[in-house]
Amino acid sequence: MTSSMLPAATDLLPLLPEVVLLAGAFTLLILDLFLSERQRVITHGLALLTIAISFCMLLTDVGGSGTVFNGMFVRDAMANLTKLAILLVSGLSLVYAWPYLRERKLYPGEVPVLVMFATVGMMMMVSAGSLVMVYLGLELLALCSYALVALNREDGLSSEAAMKYIVLGSLASGLLLYGMSLTYGATGTLDLPGIYAAVETSPDRTLLLTGMVFMVAGVAFKLGAAPFHMWLPDVYQGAPTPIALFISSGPKLAAFAMAFRILEDGVGPLSGQWQLLLAILAAASMIIGNLIAIAQTNLKRMLAYSTVSHVGFLLVGFAGGGETGYASALFYAISYAIMSVAAFGAIIVLSRQGFEADQIDDFKGLNARNPWQAGLVLCVMASLAGVPPFLGFWAKLVVLGAALKGGLLWLTIVGVVCAVIGAFYYLRIIKVMYFDEPVGERQAPRADRIVPLVFGVNALALLALGIAWSPIMAWCQQAFAG
Repeated sequence: MTSSMLPAATDLLPLLPEVVLLAGAFTLLILDLFLSERQRVITHGLALLTIAISFCMLLTDVGGSGTVFNGMFVRDAMANLTKLAILLVSGLSLVYAWPYLRERKLYPGEVPVLVMFATVGMMMMVSAGSLVMVYLGLELLALCSYALVALNREDGLSSEAAMKYIVLGSLASGLLLYGMSLTYGATGTLDLPGIYAAVETSPDRTLLLTGMVFMVAGVAFKLGAAPFHMWLPDVYQGAPTPIALFISSGPKLAAFAMAFRILEDGVGPLSGQWQLLLAILAAASMIIGNLIAIAQTNLKRMLAYSTVSHVGFLLVGFAGGGETGYASALFYAISYAIMSVAAFGAIIVLSRQGFEADQIDDFKGLNARNPWQAGLVLCVMASLAGVPPFLGFWAKLVVLGAALKGGLLWLTIVGVVCAVIGAFYYLRIIKVMYFDEPVGERQAPRADRIVPLVFGVNALALLALGIAWSPIMAWCQQAFAG
């Protein structure tokens, strides 16, 4: 390859945040070889520092917007906002993970490296301008996630969860890849703008529609939408809690962006067909997720089925279509990511060595033991339930409004009914904290102060952002303007 065919260094500037994160991951991978177990805090701190640097670069728009590699990588306003949210929740997951995994001697040096590589994969999915980039980012995220779920090799539940995740994840990747191959066969290109142009002029759309259905199925699996949700409960329950926290937040943002790139930027002219598919998936997810979550006694499984419901609400906004629908869906994805981090953070804060606070009964009488902690958990559950003025209320309101604006009255009605049903199992947590007697021995307070402090800020942010939600929504609208 001649030098004239290679991109100039200045042309790669939009890639700078990803390059910094990738370079940091490789550096930590090598550095960990020379550090002892007690010095592992160095790699943890450097991982957080690298994520913070990438976050600041995106926040200050270092490198600017543009495309790289002949349009395969796209950095625009939507990509910047989604990546900021992904980096935020990835950093929070590492903060929560440190004391939890250290107590259980489950913190090898690969943990921050895998989280960073997975974050790079998510950022690639967000900026994909080609089906090739979509698949590369997706597989980088998936392979790192499989390893993280299997972190506790001594635990049979964790190993079982990882095996199920690998098998079902491979099946979903196959569905997505098959859909991409059919789309390529129908259009002759893998570039999303090229696919869009070919779809507009194609007289025969049978092959395109078949490919689109398979791609929607692959996207639905990565989001955890019903009926492709069967991996969620086992993975959430079997994975170490900080890993479940990570998987429940950042990848949902990346999957939303992947859906937008494939469906709107790629097969946008077929919106009448895929919006109907998404509306059906949304209704199924809200109904199935909420009804099964009511029967759960394990909190992590309850949060898994509630994730299915929340994905349904996200798809409600997406199905509404247009700038309003996409902006509301992105707002919901960001809001849910923050709420999910706080929900799993509550389990981590209450857990101790030899005690996992992953049963609903473990929260009984929490107000009598620790009123401040109970108040913070109340903020989290009230926000997830959609109680005003918390952030979750406004997230549900904007997606339902987008569906109504998009002419999906029936879906809006289903969403309202499911929101009422979903409030039950979240408010049940509040009930057991304030009105039930404590069960078991009283646990000693945590030795570390960082995680309770971060959880406090995380939980109170749900109230603060609920009061001042308009700027975030305006930012989401700007990401899709024009």
